[in-house]
Amino acid sequence: MIKLCIAGATGRMGSTLIKDAYLKGHKIVGAVAASTDPKIGKTLREIGLCNSSVKIIPPTNLIAAAKNADVYMSFTTPKAEVYNIPQIAKMGKRIIMGTTGLTKTQKKKICAAVTGKVPAVFAPNFALGVNLLFKIISICNDLPTDYHFSIVEAHHIGKKDAPSGTAKELIRRISKMRGYNKIVYGREGFSPRTPNEVEVYSIRGGGVPGIHEVIITGPCEIIKIEHSTFSRSVFAQGALFAAEWLMRQQDPKIYTMDDVLI
Repeated sequence: MIKLCIAGATGRMGSTLIKDAYLKGHKIVGAVAASTDPKIGKTLREIGLCNSSVKIIPPTNLIAAAKNADVYMSFTTPKAEVYNIPQIAKMGKRIIMGTTGLTKTQKKKICAAVTGKVPAVFAPNFALGVNLLFKIISICNDLPTDYHFSIVEAHHIGKKDAPSGTAKELIRRISKMRGYNKIVYGREGFSPRTPNEVEVYSIRGGGVPGIHEVIITGPCEIIKIEHSTFSRSVFAQGALFAAEWLMRQQDPKIYTMDDVLI
């Protein structure tokens, strides 16, 4: 049983995480939401997430929310992470962070606040299947140079950042692997592909939790590798798996899901 503080507690991911953590026998000791959230002050029981008297509190009470936690789990916004994560690291709490859309400057601040202080796992996607996809992609480097890589990702209408954090991680890995140095975000007009490009296409609509497809096109064949999510529980379950793993780590550094799944 792990004692957890959940940030973004009333959001799509935070709500799912609380429900799944409770069902797995973990204890929610803190729940944080934006100061403007109408659910501030209500208990997790009152808003129907789980049978707990823990109250939703604003970030101004962050330290009190995380005081008794073993692990702080956060799926919020980049702005919130820059404010919250350094405080949590100073408290010596282990951290799971899945927030995407961070700028290079924001990421640098957060990493500097955590490195050398606490063990943490940062990942753009905690689904175990997606992280297996990352590993499968590495095998594809054996293909000849005239095989080209493209990425298509689809998410719900409420997702603000594009491409998704997972798509960006695919871009990073594929570009490093194949020597690409240019990203094309869709095509329009006269736009022939050059050998140094990786393509990515983003779709936003409906309630799609997440679809990521890598399309590899050769001269005479096409390979499609797809991961589809039909429930946000897959992200919550992966994040909880990472939290359980993190409890066994002592080295105060930032880990990835590659470390978790070794």
